[in-house]
Amino acid sequence: MNFLLENYNWALLLAALASGALLALPLLRKAQGGSLSANQAVMLINREKAVMIDISEPADYAKGHAAAAKNVPLGQLEAAGNSLPKKKNVPVIVLCATGTRSMRAVALLKKLGYEESHALSGGTAAWRQAGLPIDRAPAQTQAA
Repeated sequence: MNFLLENYNWALLLAALASGALLALPLLRKAQGGSLSANQAVMLINREKAVMIDISEPADYAKGHAAAAKNVPLGQLEAAGNSLPKKKNVPVIVLCATGTRSMRAVALLKKLGYEESHALSGGTAAWRQAGLPIDRAPAQTQAA
């Protein structure tokens, strides 16, 4: 107990604990799926053939989306079946207009067995800001 009270050692102990927590934070985010930057997403697409899924509503999707992204609205994600990759070990990158709803979709995809699911931080806006290709074609509807 004297160790903590003498010579302000408590401040050093607190600083060590805080720096340890800050070092562990990125590891914890990665373990729960976390989010990717646009550049990290491109690397994942190129290296591991990741699939991009835009969870925006069809009208928003038609206004502009990442060129490689399929449209599967968030409300239909659980019943998407054919729109999701058949192999559940394929990395999936989820995006929406701003990235605010993507983490919910990642959690849902993980529940469905897609453990390699990631959210694109900043969504389509970040994709556009990075100068990556944007398409304005409307979503293709699938026959029921």
